[in-house]
Amino acid sequence: MESSYSVLNGEGSLAMVQAGLDAVPLKCAPIVSSYNDKIRPLLDAVDKLRSLKVMDEGIQLPTIVVVGDQSSGKSSVLESLAGISLPRGQGICTRVPLIMRLEHHSSPQPELSLEYNGRVDRTDEDNIAKDIVKATNSIAGGGKGISNTPLTLLVKKNGVPDLTMVDLPGITRVPVHGQPENIYDQIKDMIMEYIKPEESIILNVLSATVDFTTCESIRMSQSVDKTGERTLAVVTKVDKSPEGLLEKVTGDDVNIGLGYVCVRNRIGDETYEEAAAMAHELFQTHPLLSKIDKSIVGIPVLAQKLVQIQANSIARNIPDIVKKINDRLNFCIMELNKMPKSLSSVPQAMTAFMQIIGLAKESLRKILLRGEFEEYAEDNRMHCTARLFEMLNQYSDELHRCAETDAKSNFLMEEIKILEEAKGISLPNFLPRNAFLIILQGKVNEISSIPIAFEEKVWNYIEEVVISVLMHYTDNYHQLQLSARRAGHSLMAKMKERSIKWVLELVEMEKLTDYTCDGDYVSEWNKLMASQNEFIQVVLTDEKKPSIVDIEGIGEVEVGVLRKYPHVLAQAYDLKMRMIAYWKVVLRRLVDSMALHLQLSVFDLVNKEMEAEIVNELMGPYGGGIERMLEESPAVAVKREKLNKSIKKLRDSKEVVAKIMDSITTYGD
Repeated sequence: MESSYSVLNGEGSLAMVQAGLDAVPLKCAPIVSSYNDKIRPLLDAVDKLRSLKVMDEGIQLPTIVVVGDQSSGKSSVLESLAGISLPRGQGICTRVPLIMRLEHHSSPQPELSLEYNGRVDRTDEDNIAKDIVKATNSIAGGGKGISNTPLTLLVKKNGVPDLTMVDLPGITRVPVHGQPENIYDQIKDMIMEYIKPEESIILNVLSATVDFTTCESIRMSQSVDKTGERTLAVVTKVDKSPEGLLEKVTGDDVNIGLGYVCVRNRIGDETYEEAAAMAHELFQTHPLLSKIDKSIVGIPVLAQKLVQIQANSIARNIPDIVKKINDRLNFCIMELNKMPKSLSSVPQAMTAFMQIIGLAKESLRKILLRGEFEEYAEDNRMHCTARLFEMLNQYSDELHRCAETDAKSNFLMEEIKILEEAKGISLPNFLPRNAFLIILQGKVNEISSIPIAFEEKVWNYIEEVVISVLMHYTDNYHQLQLSARRAGHSLMAKMKERSIKWVLELVEMEKLTDYTCDGDYVSEWNKLMASQNEFIQVVLTDEKKPSIVDIEGIGEVEVGVLRKYPHVLAQAYDLKMRMIAYWKVVLRRLVDSMALHLQLSVFDLVNKEMEAEIVNELMGPYGGGIERMLEESPAVAVKREKLNKSIKKLRDSKEVVAKIMDSITTYGD
């Protein structure tokens, strides 16, 4: 903060203005003094920042926010400060944030105007109350509801203090006819929005007739300003409840850090001059009120305190405002520079298209083929080679867990059943090949849904990744993004269909015949057959006739029922061992082939298929051709316009802030 200030003005100016502000004495009268001449440039600049809506950029401004419970006398206090009549009546009189800009000027003729909804209406003292009601109805409707859209009242009048305040609706808990049931919540939310920023000064209007500790406005201000260092209290209706008032304002049970000011407001048809005289006499002669220190009574004291507090707040906060404006301006310029340049010709559009597709392809090569994840370091879902490896392992595990892989279940019974039906008039001891194929086809049929489900899962995942990458790189070109999305979905559907067709062919090949050149098949079969003679002997000739036999490489199996089939037992055992050895080859082939096919398909997708599909889609009947890329997407156009408006606003604000700093430097001198 200090460095920003030093760059603009040199060090020490802020301390000088602070010392100058602290040196100004609090006087009871008149309301306006030469002090205003020093403050006016600062206040005009802050008001200009407010009119530029710099707060929409997240930059808070020093603001005096006027809050109070309904019927606390809030409007009367503001009337006394401004010397004009505000709307009065039952219920909520203020239904929108009323920004009151008071400006002293030497002309005896007041100048009053209202600014709202982009218009400026001139008015006068006789019609101001009526015109405020009219403007409020235009903003918030003709009922009794409220709106957060502000109404600005500019009062240029001889003798008024140079102040800008925001008057908010009075707090009410019980809705009257025509008000929404949640009127209290609406008002509370509006008040909290204005008083929460540290830059806000809270002017809390309290009625002397109530216990301050029970006031809703006090509770709200305490929730955001626990120490009260930015809260000033105005006590109204002192003539109605003078008893104990001195103790209230000196005891300070509710932490009002900026102190109290007690006032008597205008009553009935009194003129402002008559009301001022009556107030002066009241605080001088009343047996109780006259005991209150004169430095905290009267509208002139209130005005002087507000002017000084406001000036201190501006001087204290302005260096931080300068820094925030500069930071926000730099951020908006950086964001605008990141956006794509507007395309004005077909060659430009074609160049942009090729760059975008090239970037998308390279991104997909990294995450789908090479396993480079720097672009998506925090998103594990986009670490594709790792996720595909996990899916392939899960697929392999599922194949091996399948019931058809269990060699011990119903040991030899299926083989015996098939052999009984495959026998014919032929030489004995020949193993029927068709028996082997029947068993093989059954086992392949049982697991055929697993590779198909794997292909579905893999291509759904790849589709999600590809669409995500395409959407990221085409984000700034609406028409290209639409074409890329359609092309992505269409291409994924084709790739998935092609892969599933390949899987079905693979399954059919495994069912059609039995073949392998893998030497592990023979060695595995020989290893398993080594136990055949011992197994036959135990089952058929062992006098103990055990019901369970442990076979090396398989485990314990039930054999009791096998004694019924001594004539085919040797063939069934041989057929079983051949199938166990060959089934390992089949499963390994289903996994290895799937891995190779997946790698090739992804390679073709990224390097051959994707670009052609997007070009065909863009040039097709729904794509509109490369010329449609010249049309900026609605989201990009809105963002560009918003950034340009913000940059202009912030640049204008920067100029305004520079003038503030010059004023502070001059005032410090």
